[in-house]
Parts: sequence; C-alpha cells; structure tokens
Amino acid sequence: MPTVFTIWGFRFFFYADEHLPIHIHVEKGGARAKYNVVPVIELVENRGFKNTELKKIESVVEAYKELIIDNWKSFHGE
Repeated sequence: MPTVFTIWGFRFFFYADEHLPIHIHVEKGGARAKYNVVPVIELVENRGFKNTELKKIESVVEAYKELIIDNWKSFHGE
C-alpha cells in the first residue's frame, strides 16, 4: 500500500492491485474513505469520517489531483 502523502494526519494511499477509474484511499484513526479522482472527484465510500473531515479530505484531493494522477500512473505502469 504505497502512501502518496499524509496531510493533517490523513494518509492518502493506493493498494497495489488497483483498478480504474483512478481513485485514492484515505485513512485516519480507524476511519476510511475512497474518492474517485477522474473523471470527477467524488466520494465513493465512507466508513467513519464526519462531514467536516470529508470536506477537508475532498479539498486536499482537489488541490493535489494532478499529483495523485501522476503517482497512480507511475505506480501502476501507465
């Protein structure tokens, strides 16, 4: 599970055997979420994050969208 980055204690990462569309997993303190990054940023799954935390996470995904995409392509050999 390569970590792409950690911000505000949220760990943004991929699993090794990922599938399209490009997406990112996030975890912190036992809570987990998954966001699709393309074609649009959207919450796919939430297990335990509060709405305020989800807003923070989404703002990070928006700010680092290109970095996430570049890391995805590099890690998955695209």
